[in-house]
Amino acid sequence: MKLELGKIFIDDIQFGDETVVKDHTLYVNKQEVIDLVLEDDKLIDCKVDIAKPGESVRITPVKDVIEPRVKVSGGGEIFPGVIGKVTPPVGSGRTHALEGACVVTVGKIVGFQEGVIDMSGPAADYTPFSKTNNLCVIVEPKENIETHVYEKAARLAGLKVASYLGKAGKDVEPDTVETFETKPIFEQAKEYPDLPKVGYVHMLQSQGLLHDTFYYGVDAKQIVPTFMYPEEIMDGAIVSGNCVAPCDKVTTYHHFHNPVIEDLFKRHGKDLNFMGVILTNENVFLADKERHSDMVAKLAEWMGLDGLLITEEGYGNPDTDLMMNCKKVANKGVKVAIITDEFPGKDGKSQSLADTCEEADAMVSCGQGNAVLHFPAMDKVIGMTDYIESQIGGWAGCMNPDGSFDAELQIIIASTIANGFNKLAAKGY
Repeated sequence: MKLELGKIFIDDIQFGDETVVKDHTLYVNKQEVIDLVLEDDKLIDCKVDIAKPGESVRITPVKDVIEPRVKVSGGGEIFPGVIGKVTPPVGSGRTHALEGACVVTVGKIVGFQEGVIDMSGPAADYTPFSKTNNLCVIVEPKENIETHVYEKAARLAGLKVASYLGKAGKDVEPDTVETFETKPIFEQAKEYPDLPKVGYVHMLQSQGLLHDTFYYGVDAKQIVPTFMYPEEIMDGAIVSGNCVAPCDKVTTYHHFHNPVIEDLFKRHGKDLNFMGVILTNENVFLADKERHSDMVAKLAEWMGLDGLLITEEGYGNPDTDLMMNCKKVANKGVKVAIITDEFPGKDGKSQSLADTCEEADAMVSCGQGNAVLHFPAMDKVIGMTDYIESQIGGWAGCMNPDGSFDAELQIIIASTIANGFNKLAAKGY
């Protein structure tokens, strides 16, 4: 597959009479966005607001973050199988991205795992979305609607708005165009015969209701490990739909911007041969964990890999899937490095991971999510702070009358995200 990714840099978002990109500003027709969202009768109200870097603004509860994009050529549609056609597959042709703009979906809490984005203050340093221009879509569900139905409606609202905004960039000349190409497996192996063949195991959150991730529209709970071209992931084949802990939630934005894939491409043809992605899920039952980790190891062996990177989404139970994948791939003679965050308690003295194995001897840490931070009051709240004390990372009594609160880092969207798209790390001694 060969993908051209054109980036149109967005420095500002403003409301306007039409939705259009001019001089690096995205102008948005607010009413058209509201009308689009309210096409779904499961949502009875929609508000649209803008949050910009440096403003005294808090956004919560955040459900997903999506970068507006549009397919320009090559077939396929953004978010295939969800709001776009499932065939032809994405990952080839040309796509335009509105770099620096995001759609942030906000609304009443579903479980306890939606998070916080602060656009300024100490918490802003822990999330990439304090640096983006955010169009916030705040949805109100019908009364007595089931949580999973509400979650789906909110998810689709964000994807539809991102697709709508993305179309404004279809005929705009990008500021930069990058080309990515991965050839069929045997051709790829011959491309750089003297370089180590390296792959990537991308673990998707799929552990029960409200822990959904979608692969071409299919809930990842229903898939078995498979091969993916990395270009497919970069082009919207995977969509977030889960309520995993905010700190390591892989939003739809992060699937577009997977740092492991991007870094492997940067080194491709220089000191390694990037062979592609093994896609797998995270399971609840032991038999499924065993079966799928066996399949991951089999695919790694079939690809003839010399080295492999593995990332997970979530923590606790998924650590077992992570370690099983690591152990079984290493036993095939493949060198393995894992990337994950840690949860050793507020004092940092407890075991960091719920499971380990001897083969996990090369690990990159994305920081620890139990560290406590003070969140000062903001001048403006987009959404509501009613649920701070019940959101993961908060606790009863952590909220102050002035709107400030104390909470663990895990309440912040992407603060310790376990694929490396953050600024935290931990040093071993």
